Parts: sequence; structure tokens; C-alpha cells
Amino acid sequence: MRELTYVARNSVEWREAPDPQLRSDREAIVAPVAATSCDVDTAILAGQGFIDPPFALGHECVARVIETGDAVTAVAPGDLVVVPWSISCGTCDHCRTGLTAHCTSVPHMAMYGAPIGGSWGGLFSDLVHVPYADAMLVPLPAGLDPVAMASASDNWSLSWRLVAPHLKARPGARVLVVARGSIGLYVCDIARALGASDILYVDPDPEHRKLAESFGARTAETIEPIRHGFDLAVEATGRVDQLALAVKSLTPEGICESAGNHFRPGELPLLDMYLTGVTLRIARDNVRTHIPDALALAASGTVTPERVVSHVLDWEQLPDALPEKHLKPVFVLDTALPQTAR
Repeated sequence: MRELTYVARNSVEWREAPDPQLRSDREAIVAPVAATSCDVDTAILAGQGFIDPPFALGHECVARVIETGDAVTAVAPGDLVVVPWSISCGTCDHCRTGLTAHCTSVPHMAMYGAPIGGSWGGLFSDLVHVPYADAMLVPLPAGLDPVAMASASDNWSLSWRLVAPHLKARPGARVLVVARGSIGLYVCDIARALGASDILYVDPDPEHRKLAESFGARTAETIEPIRHGFDLAVEATGRVDQLALAVKSLTPEGICESAGNHFRPGELPLLDMYLTGVTLRIARDNVRTHIPDALALAASGTVTPERVVSHVLDWEQLPDALPEKHLKPVFVLDTALPQTAR
């Protein structure tokens, strides 16, 4: 099989790798049918990551199950499934309490798309080995488009977690979104659907702002901190100065969720945060725990994640098109998709 390999700044290529094989009765082999780039992949391709190439890239996809071990009961060959970005067993103490990104059965930070906790391959591959099929794979609900939900592996489900629990606890909360990619736009859509009273989206890209406005958000290219302006802030830029802007705009006891990958150091306004009494969460997301709820919201018809998809491209275009600057390209293996998804 082939796996798309990050080889140098803004450069990827197909490389041959052995076909994955089942090694236990709990495993599965899947074939991606709609895969997309995570916001962090853009930073990796730009040479801003902390892992030297080469390595297999990709950690967001909907896939078709090709083969399963005898003990697998949750999915069967032919099923369309969401493949979570992190590897989790489902049975260790952490997994049972929802901390699936911290599974103790595998090395710390075991994941697809980057060899941090071992080498697990990437989801821009013709075939993918899933070591814990029942624990990891989530069937795609009938009627959901695999192209629209290609990001459920990470960015879509993460965006649900960034706002949904907070809006449930604080109905009508005011939400600030400081972003550069798909996460911020998904957040705008979800926050509107779940009853945020005000959404301000901050992004220098005019096309992104236009899309955010269609989700009901006010927009700005840049802002200064708005003292006590928002109950919830979501930062998804990877820039510490923008994270500082977000926390300085919170109401007393406000909450800031940071979804940016901060590869560079910086300073936070800790005294301001102390005096305001803010809660800041910077976390590697336990996305497997949230995928079912995020898919249920998508299936409700109150959100439109497909509008964030900027391009639908053929699987064979991956090496040339992935390094280009697209908001949310989805690469499709057409022959594997049901007719309703094309």
C-alpha cells in the first residue's frame, strides 16, 4: 500500500509500505474514503512542528471497514466509520473515565499522523491498522455525508467539546472565537446552534470571516482585549499573543479553551487572569469520548459542517494539493463512497 509521507517543508509524497495485517482478534483494517487535513497539519507542512520528517501524515478521516478480527462486535466489513486520531484501548483506567488520549495500554501520545508515541501510520494512507476496533471505531450514522464528517476524527468533535458543555452550563453565553482555521468556524456554527447570545469571530482572513458571518457571528480582522466582554473564549491560532488576548477579554470566572498547538513559547497575563479569576484549559483532546455526541449534533440538522469544507479533491491529488493553502480540503476515494455522498 501507499502512505502519504511528510518529507520536507511543504513537501509530501507517496511512499510504499507493507499492507497492514491483523495481529489479534480485536483489530481491524480500514480504508479511508474521505480524509482531510487537521488545522495542525498546516503548521506541520509549513515546517513549524517539532518532529523531524519523514513520517506518515493524516489523522482525520471517515473509512470503510475492510477486515475485522473474530472478537470485534461493534463494526463489520463494509461499515463506514470515524477513525479517532488517538490510539486507545477502551479498557484501561484512563479510557474508562473518558481520558482516551491518555490510554495507558500504549505509549504516551500514541496517535495517527505523527510518530510521537510510536509509529502508527497516518490516515492519508490506502489502508490503516486499527489496534482496538471496538474501542476506537465509531459507526457513521446513516444519512451523514462522509465528506462533511471527514473531520469528526478530531476538529469537528473537538469543536463540539470546546463549546457544548459550557453552553449547557451557561445558557446564552457570549462567545469569543480567535482563530485561523476550521476549528474556529466549526465553533461558530455549533455555538449558534446551541444558543450562544453573541459570537465574535476574529480572523485576518476575509473569506473565513465571511463564512463565520453566515453562521451568525460578528467578525473582526483584529481586536484589542475587550474587558469583561465574554463568558467563553476559544483560541485556535497557536499564537500565545492571541491566547493572551482571549483570556484578557473574559468576564469574572470566565472560561478560555485553547485549541491551538503552541509550538513557540510566550507569556500570558497571569496577574490579569488571577484578578479576573479565569479558567484556562489547554489540552490534548480526548476526542473518542466526544465523537458520538458530536455526530448526533451533526445528524440533528441544526448545524452545517459541510459548509466548512473548502475543496473536494481526488485521493490521487494528495501529494500536489495538500501543501496548498486550503481551509479544509477533503480528499475522496470516489469508488468507495455511497452514491449519496458524491
